[in-house]
Amino acid sequence: MRTRRLDGLLLLDKPVGVSSNAALQRARRLYRARRAGHTGTLDPLAGGLLPVCFGEATKFAAAMLEADKAYRAQIRFGARTSTGDAEGEVIERTAIGFGEEQLLAVLQRFVGETHQVPPLYSALKHQGRPLYDYARKGEDVKRAARPIRISRIDLLQFDGTQALVEVVCGKGTYIRTLAEDIGRALGSAAHLAALVRTRVGDLRLADAHELATIERLDEVGRDALLLSFDLLLAAAPRLVLDAPLDERFCQGREIGPLGTSPGRLRVYAEDGRFLGLGLADAHGMVRPKRVVAPAD
Repeated sequence: MRTRRLDGLLLLDKPVGVSSNAALQRARRLYRARRAGHTGTLDPLAGGLLPVCFGEATKFAAAMLEADKAYRAQIRFGARTSTGDAEGEVIERTAIGFGEEQLLAVLQRFVGETHQVPPLYSALKHQGRPLYDYARKGEDVKRAARPIRISRIDLLQFDGTQALVEVVCGKGTYIRTLAEDIGRALGSAAHLAALVRTRVGDLRLADAHELATIERLDEVGRDALLLSFDLLLAAAPRLVLDAPLDERFCQGREIGPLGTSPGRLRVYAEDGRFLGLGLADAHGMVRPKRVVAPAD
């Protein structure tokens, strides 16, 4: 396959049953992109929004790892599984002795700054090996609880056995573990039956495209789906540089003082070109952090 330099952001609706890397590689082949990456893994069981970065966009993908994310999660009560989700074997069954009012009260107990023990079936590393490697060999590993932040949990549906909830949370939150913890707080076993990611930062599933749709398009049609990758930094203030400051910034040289507030900045040239990510200090000096390479 002959590849090409391609810079842009694709909002992909990842199908259930496909790993994030497999979906990424399919998109990369369709676009013939030299470089590609995504902004945060979804389990194969989960579907929904997977922002895919091509070319220079990969330099800014890490910004979305810090962004809040929103999920629609289906929690099934009365059964706990080996993996915390529907892919695992049922290892415990319990009665369901609570109603909607109790469920609503318990959900609110998980909102705010809390701690969570990561699941054994996860990609977190222990002594250089992912935790799921230990889990598959039947080995348990002691995991320390980590701080997480959950901004909101809304109950959308409850039929007495399953609950559909919307969760808005910060980085590092495992929805599988949240489902188990909610069940435990209600005196019941529980596991995650289904999961869809609906938002990453300001990027939304409603604007995403399915692989099947992309496959039916020609190259012109596919390229038309790409977004400007400065959207990855949408939360950062905008800074416009005139010449010759824009050239100095692209050369990796500090500029200023510019009277900016400390923090991250989206930096542009006067003609609207996105130049990269800058970091401003308390004195208004701006240091290039990530710079967009010039076109071939």
